Amino acid sequence: MSDNLNNTTPPPNPPSQPQGAPPINWEREVLEKLVFATIKEQRANRRWSIFFKVFLLVVVFFAIASYFDIHLGGDAESLGRHTALIEIEGNIESEGSGAASVVIPALNKAFADAGSAAIVLHINSPGGSPVQAGMIVDEIHRLRRGYPNKPLYVVVDEICASGGYYIAAAADRIYVNKASIIGSIGVLMDGFGFTGTMEKLGVERRLLTAGENKGFLDPFSPQSEKHKQHAQTMLKEIHQQFIEVVRSGRGKRLHETPEMFSGLFWTGARAIEMGLADDLGSVDSVARDVVKAEDVIDYTQHEGLPERVLKKFGAAVGTGAIKAVTQSVKPELR
Repeated sequence: MSDNLNNTTPPPNPPSQPQGAPPINWEREVLEKLVFATIKEQRANRRWSIFFKVFLLVVVFFAIASYFDIHLGGDAESLGRHTALIEIEGNIESEGSGAASVVIPALNKAFADAGSAAIVLHINSPGGSPVQAGMIVDEIHRLRRGYPNKPLYVVVDEICASGGYYIAAAADRIYVNKASIIGSIGVLMDGFGFTGTMEKLGVERRLLTAGENKGFLDPFSPQSEKHKQHAQTMLKEIHQQFIEVVRSGRGKRLHETPEMFSGLFWTGARAIEMGLADDLGSVDSVARDVVKAEDVIDYTQHEGLPERVLKKFGAAVGTGAIKAVTQSVKPELR
């Protein structure tokens, strides 16, 4: 029996793996790597999802705050009696601080505020759209009828010309600096003609229209005398509207001269002599000495975060080119 025990052969060794071959459990390792990679990707996606949701909530919050004019620092009414200020800076056009859609809501809030003793329009504008200026003037007239005991004053900064003065003429009084530029009561429609250049370059203009006047003032076609006369008639009509706004607003204070409505402009000191302005003054001096309410509250609707974000991401791309093409066919008060 001992011989049998001594002669017992050991169990065979497991077959050895060929050198360089993957381990027996390689499927498990690969599966684990895939699972961990998937979990990592899901976590990254979740973090980005949370980031964009928070970003969207912030944008929506500021959009709502801007729309309802929520002031985190408190309401103007808590400051009691004050002078309401509205800034008009730059061209009078459909965008910016001179747009009717920006100025009119500010005017409504300033007039409706029980704490505002008077409204001051602080204007620094060379002019712009007669349509935008006309809409603002119409709203000023409506609000002055609704709030007869609440005056509206204009304080001029560097310049108040053409469309800017169109708005200013609707105020109770106009205050200027002696060196301010006032006037330019006129209308223009400008553009360029490229017909000569096209002929030199051998470029042919192919314009098809349905309606004989559809190519009105096309810069690439020869100017038609008929179209020129029509445009001149429109300009005269708008100019007359401008003159009537000035005469109605200034009344007997206006000392008319043949050159007053010719498009010329004058210094603030000379404008006072002509009746185009009333006196020298600044926002602070008018609030202190005229309104008798030194606290000045700004009601101007400023561009908020949502608008800046949209523009940063390209919402305003191409507007300059569009304006360059379309602006030449619009009458302007400048």
